[in-house]
Amino acid sequence: MCEKARKMTNITPETRIMMMRTPDARNTYRRQILAALAVSLGPFAAGLSKGYMSPALASMQDGKQLQGSFSVSDQQASWIASLSLLGAFIGGIMGGLAMRLGRRTVLLTTALPYTLTWLATALATSVRMISIASFCAGMLVCCINMATLVYVTEIAVPEIRGCLSSVLKILSQIGILISFTLGAYLNWTQLALMVAAAPILLFFALFFIPETPSSLLLRGKEQEAEESLQWLRGPDADVRQELATIRTNILASKLANGSHTNKFKVLLSKRLTRPVLITCGLMFFQRFTGANLLNFYAVDLFKKTLSSMNPHGGAIAASVAQLLASCLSGMLIDNVGRLPLLMISGVMMSIALAGFGSYAYYFEEVFRNTTNTTQIGQGTYLESSYDWIPLLCVLTLTIAFSLGIGPISSLLVGELFPLEYRSTGSALATSFSHLCGFVNVKTATDFQNHIGLYGLFWMYSGISVLCLLFVVLFVPETKGREIDEMDPKYVESLCINR
Repeated sequence: MCEKARKMTNITPETRIMMMRTPDARNTYRRQILAALAVSLGPFAAGLSKGYMSPALASMQDGKQLQGSFSVSDQQASWIASLSLLGAFIGGIMGGLAMRLGRRTVLLTTALPYTLTWLATALATSVRMISIASFCAGMLVCCINMATLVYVTEIAVPEIRGCLSSVLKILSQIGILISFTLGAYLNWTQLALMVAAAPILLFFALFFIPETPSSLLLRGKEQEAEESLQWLRGPDADVRQELATIRTNILASKLANGSHTNKFKVLLSKRLTRPVLITCGLMFFQRFTGANLLNFYAVDLFKKTLSSMNPHGGAIAASVAQLLASCLSGMLIDNVGRLPLLMISGVMMSIALAGFGSYAYYFEEVFRNTTNTTQIGQGTYLESSYDWIPLLCVLTLTIAFSLGIGPISSLLVGELFPLEYRSTGSALATSFSHLCGFVNVKTATDFQNHIGLYGLFWMYSGISVLCLLFVVLFVPETKGREIDEMDPKYVESLCINR
């Protein structure tokens, strides 16, 4: 008997938590999946809005305006597209502050106002009105995306956390695909009304799921946290050890932070600065590797590089490739790991971007600048016969992006930050991401005018190479790792960091 007790004493805290979960709870994860699917309606609505811009801007500029509508120039189109990202920059700061009140609370308070911004877009009668609506929509959707990602990170066990986070990206890609597809047939007003309906589904789905246990415990709501964790792990699961681990680690973290008399030192502590630098670095590369432009200018880019194929068809094909790659990423991310997928993504993106830039250079310089009539006719024929080259490059780019840096950079925001810094860290990384997105989308037209379409994509290819080096040198592997407040060794790590 003493021998048996001694063996039980030697069991690690991680094993003890797993033993206290029932086999059924470990194998099915049913309620965690249901909760993730409920909040994934937020990224779905965000995907509809991302996919809206490309066909909508083409509709506004194609000369077939609605009665009483307005014309949109190239510069105005770049402002409409980029102002949503500038709004998201502000939204990241607001969302980080608001998440202190709860992740689910943020989603509830932003869902219906998000619908109103799209109704305002559909009813807009001037460029100014649609620009203001775009800014407000970006601000709200950033809060939704950020709260959704943190919610899923905090409710999921390590075995399925990467997969559930990929579900958010998959639903977002489905939203983009729907907007691209319907955008080939609907004008920008009709498409805006379709987008406006999606956040209503999110609002009602949130009434059936709880707040995250970590967020509730952080605010001292112990009874509600226990009920939330019990709901997520299943009615038969024993959540006492897991709840005690979270509670102890939160208290230890507060004590560790409270011992610092200089708050400036806390802000510069390794526990905050290292995740900020890693996540912001990944967000920079995510935005400046070209794939971000496809959500806003896919139809326009294909108009400039495809001579025989419908540009809307090219945009839809790229969106389908994104969706399939996101599904594949969801299956691989918890098995292969984060780093291998990031490295594969960096290599593929560099090659695809260089190929697209070379294609654009060859035909812009050789055929479109020729003055010989015979050569012009021959050039047009050759462009038509080689339409598959830019399409293949774009498909490779979107697959690489959706397989690696797209979903994983967002996942790491939730995984790398400790609970006490998660709201602040998520706000910093998300706001920085959207600031980079704003600069990228707004200046893409200007870069194209100065260095050509080929120069723009060669520049993106070089940035992708730097992204690969950054991943190899600085990004840690988080596969299978508990987030801090659920890690039985967290208190020990706090002591080491102090």
